[in-house]
Amino acid sequence: MAASGVAKSGLLEVFAKDEWCRVLATLAEEELTISLEENFDANGVANGTADPSRHDAIRESNYYSSEKDGLPDSIANATRKVKVVKQDVGGLGISIKGGKENKMPIIISKIFKGLAADQTESLYVGDAILSVNNEDLRDATHDEAVRALKRAGKEVELEVKYLREVTPYFRRSTIIGEVGWENTSPYVIKEPGANPSATRSNWTEMKTIPLKLCYVTRNLTMPNPEQNIIELHSPDGRSSCILRCKDANSASQWFSAIHANVSILAANAIHEANEILRSAPGSREIRYMGWLAEQCHNEGSSPHWKQVFVALTDKDALMYDSVPWTREEWAAPFQSHPLLATRLVHSGGPGSMSNQKSSELLLFGSRTGTRNGIEAHQFRVDSQRDLAAWSRALVQGSHNAAGIIKEINCAVTFQGKESRLTLHYDNGFTLTDARPEAQEGGRTAILWSFPYEKLRFSSDDGNRMLWLDFGAGEGEFELDLHTCPKPVVFVLHTFLSAKVTRMGLFA
Repeated sequence: MAASGVAKSGLLEVFAKDEWCRVLATLAEEELTISLEENFDANGVANGTADPSRHDAIRESNYYSSEKDGLPDSIANATRKVKVVKQDVGGLGISIKGGKENKMPIIISKIFKGLAADQTESLYVGDAILSVNNEDLRDATHDEAVRALKRAGKEVELEVKYLREVTPYFRRSTIIGEVGWENTSPYVIKEPGANPSATRSNWTEMKTIPLKLCYVTRNLTMPNPEQNIIELHSPDGRSSCILRCKDANSASQWFSAIHANVSILAANAIHEANEILRSAPGSREIRYMGWLAEQCHNEGSSPHWKQVFVALTDKDALMYDSVPWTREEWAAPFQSHPLLATRLVHSGGPGSMSNQKSSELLLFGSRTGTRNGIEAHQFRVDSQRDLAAWSRALVQGSHNAAGIIKEINCAVTFQGKESRLTLHYDNGFTLTDARPEAQEGGRTAILWSFPYEKLRFSSDDGNRMLWLDFGAGEGEFELDLHTCPKPVVFVLHTFLSAKVTRMGLFA
């Protein structure tokens, strides 16, 4: 039975435009919704009534200031009439909110740059529309106001009054619109005939953030020694949502809940990705995937962490800057390492995520033998469970690759003879004579062959030479690989580790 996600809600802060904004966060299985929920009666022009205590969150917010809008009191306190000439494309060029059913006046919530209202230079976000061509809108519903604006004709005379108390709310709404990703619009206007009781409140601004394959982490882009900030980054790596909780304990609970839902979705996404790849020639099966933070070293600067999407297939470790969605994107990782020549070299970190200090990181490292030498990576995770899962996936992935690939071979020079060294998962070492004249009746001459248990010692110079000592009077064999021996050395280690593990022992 498929695991179910965690549901959670509460008041948090979201970071946008270099400021923190208080929001209601609601976590569901596949998405996180952040919303503003406020009611207003503003300067005697509101529809209906509202609880004045609901103003407190706005009045105490960093977003509220009577001086921030920069408008003189003569505009803020006066009723004005503004003539607007509709354009053929774009109409008035405004969005409106409010209405009698929302216990709010009809308010201009957005003015589109370059369109008719913007060209007047006399209208502002936060203007309450009192009338349209002398048709009173003080007691109008939202739908009635929309119809009045549509039938007003080419030239429209708007009677407006600027509401300073409402403007901070729209400023916050605009900021909410810039948070997160993949949403059609942050501005939610009720459909005509909507049932007010079917919504959480009469007035809602919200943004829904899909959790599928997003990266939930901490201390990546925003250092946070207080451990009360959670970061969500989009699958394409271009957008983010930064949330702040009241304390470290609350942040730990929120992180665990969001992380649990993201993990469930990631497991389902592996199946979806394999469905996409299955039809491709030479397709690979993805066994494990997800986001990690990799330590990067730039010349002349201190080390830093960079997010990277990693997928472990049946044979390779693939690295991407963003989540690949298509076969073409899956086929183009920015880096790829064969699991057969990759080993886990470190896994651990002090403490658990809930009491983790900024200096206490959960890390694991990998090393891959390449023709250019050893390539090392250091990765960071955010929980002990992730650390265990990635460490296990990397070790099991290399062992599974050993069972699939079974053998490798390479050209070498042994005692001045052109030869070929074969490492077989089951049969061990075999050296054959690769000279044309050594081929007898199409059969390859075997110079020597040893099982793995005969190996006493091995070493290399990191350049081209490999030494194998099988003891028992055989002496040390020197092999010239003509290239870096590290891939062969690492494959040898993987074969041995896999065989020991298969025997029920620990490598």
